[in-house]
Amino acid sequence: MKNLIRKITPSFFLSWYHFLLALLGAILYGFPSRRLKVIGVTGTKGKSTVVELAGQILKEAGYKIASISSIRFKIGDKEWLNDLKMTMPGRLKLQRFLKEAVDSGCQYAIIEVTSEGILQHRHRFIDFDVVVFTNLSPEHIERHGSFEKYREAKGKLFQACSKVHILNLDDENVNYFLKFKAERKFSFSIFRDQISLKGPALVIRASDIKERTGGVSFKVEGIEFNLHLFGEFNIYNALAAICIGLSQEASLGVCKRALERTERIAGRMEAIIERPFKVIVDYAHTPDSLEKVYQTLTHQLINSSTHQLICVLGAAGGGRDKWKRPVMGKIAAKYCNEIILTNEDPYDENPIKIIEEIAAGARAQEKIKKILDRKKAIRTALSLARPGDTVIITGKGSEPWMCVAGGKKIPWDDRKVVKELLSEI
Repeated sequence: MKNLIRKITPSFFLSWYHFLLALLGAILYGFPSRRLKVIGVTGTKGKSTVVELAGQILKEAGYKIASISSIRFKIGDKEWLNDLKMTMPGRLKLQRFLKEAVDSGCQYAIIEVTSEGILQHRHRFIDFDVVVFTNLSPEHIERHGSFEKYREAKGKLFQACSKVHILNLDDENVNYFLKFKAERKFSFSIFRDQISLKGPALVIRASDIKERTGGVSFKVEGIEFNLHLFGEFNIYNALAAICIGLSQEASLGVCKRALERTERIAGRMEAIIERPFKVIVDYAHTPDSLEKVYQTLTHQLINSSTHQLICVLGAAGGGRDKWKRPVMGKIAAKYCNEIILTNEDPYDENPIKIIEEIAAGARAQEKIKKILDRKKAIRTALSLARPGDTVIITGKGSEPWMCVAGGKKIPWDDRKVVKELLSEI
């Protein structure tokens, strides 16, 4: 019914409905963002990790923090799972959360901001003090109409904040975000030694990057950071968080302590089992993020040509980004020794059809097993693994639900399923 109403209602009226609901929420809860410093993090990938890492840094600096990500809600020491199947809550819930943060004595709120949330004006009537651009790659194209419109939606967050902008200089779309005016601009990079930016700017650059079996290390201004997180992409996430800390007068020493204490991010390259083989769960659900995950595992964890990378993957349904399915199949065939295609979040779409569309992109059909039941698919992956191998399960991360036909949500957690199956095996 909800989807039908959306289809028959002119977009002009829908936009006004969302806008007025955002205004109502702000009025109802007394414009709570005016009594907080609010940090908004947007981009295609890394948003949740940046929110988590930045929260750790500001907490280490002595502040009380509230945060919202696709992983969890947090107000001070109180935290609860984000089980909405929605990264950025609706307008009333969002404003109520900010009011609760104020009432709890928080000085900061860090919010993961999505393009869908921006389309629905969920960012309206929130006074952002800092906004962060992590990266951009094609996603939600069918929803927005084009990649350019998807990028424009992200840009509206930067239009809404003129105080502090934090930008990834290594992303090819950075020039689009550089054009928005801000009192201060911070930026981060791995590749660029020097760059000239308009207006006051500070460039944080990672150097002496090293990949280790236990994580990655790098230096910023001579200070070495040893992360327990894997992958170059997590260096970018850490740099974004460092820039947030520096913009709020936290020292590099404070940033180092906070980041090095972070053992893991739920459902983001999270190691569930270490021996005799490794089992990793990750949220990767776009071609770009999937390839980066596979590259990282190949470089850091596969120590021998005799060790295998076994992957379990699917693709969300509901008419979402169908273009990416064969692309993801092609990427899996490039990096993985065994590929198990399975159900993910089909919504009202035929899950078998989704699996077939992923498989169509993989030329190495002999590597592929199609197992619709996700639990059976994970069991098969675990049974194939030998000492030294790595099993990587992508697409859901720490999500607590699987969304199927008729609007139903089935309780699900890849991490719990892995542990249950291993105890049985």
